[in-house]
Amino acid sequence: MWGGWARQLGERLEAAARRPVAPDVFAAIGFDPSSGRVAGGGPLATSTMAAIEDTVATVLRRWCPSVAAARRATEAAWFVPDPTLAVPLADLPALFGRLTVDGRRIAVVTTDDRAPTDATLRALGLRPLVGAMVCGDDGFAMKPAPDPVFAICQAMQTTPERVAVIGDTPADIAMGLAAGAGLVIGVRSGVGRDADLAGAGLLLDSVGQLV
Repeated sequence: MWGGWARQLGERLEAAARRPVAPDVFAAIGFDPSSGRVAGGGPLATSTMAAIEDTVATVLRRWCPSVAAARRATEAAWFVPDPTLAVPLADLPALFGRLTVDGRRIAVVTTDDRAPTDATLRALGLRPLVGAMVCGDDGFAMKPAPDPVFAICQAMQTTPERVAVIGDTPADIAMGLAAGAGLVIGVRSGVGRDADLAGAGLLLDSVGQLV
């Protein structure tokens, strides 16, 4: 979903700015168009949508005749990813169901905005199984800060040492460690490589191996 979004954003930005800005934009947000890979520590993987938009606008300022022109081109090209394009890497409803059968509860922490996160979870058939969310536009300091974990704990009336944080980026791992989570699990099925997930107490090849 995000790779396709990045490619389309590059095309739209070049049309709006009438300049070959896409390579610079891809480099700035951490996207390799030749492989389709998203860098685990890059803005596309770890920043809020507002921060990514600001990064894009900064790149366009190097190409456009004025700050106002760069902002207009960015706003004209900007769009929200289509949540129906998200491709699950496992049978997620079954996985979430198995995770919750013994009384475990599931929360989502993401730098994506709340509305598209909610839409994505609904498109994947997961929203009823998610008890709490912290999203990029909720006003919290975001990962790698521990604040989202603390907010989830407050919403679910639990403590960090009873929480397992599961993620695929360095920011996810750092957030879990900073919050004092009882277990921090890195998954290789996302954007992170082993070096990005250093510090995790457990490494799994796929989220499907959680149960």
